[in-house]
Amino acid sequence: MGLLTLIVAGAGAAGAVAAAPVVLATVGFTSAGIAAGSYAASMMSAAAVANGGGVAAGSMVAVLQAAGAAGIPVVGQAVVGAAGATVGTVLGILI
Repeated sequence: MGLLTLIVAGAGAAGAVAAAPVVLATVGFTSAGIAAGSYAASMMSAAAVANGGGVAAGSMVAVLQAAGAAGIPVVGQAVVGAAGATVGTVLGILI
């Protein structure tokens, strides 16, 4: 693995961790709750219909809302960073 690949992998990891809160807020998972009319609201509606009127604890909607409201925990940041590093590594190899 070359130096360029390592640099791109590091940039991918850092970029993914930095972008995750922005992406969550953009799709509607905000610190004030799920934004009306957003993609997050559509997800919440679909989850509620599928579960008979409520959103199940631990569901994808619940986890994303918790991350949007309270921030992404360290373990979540590690997972997001690893995914970003993987994408960066692949791009570095292809360059």
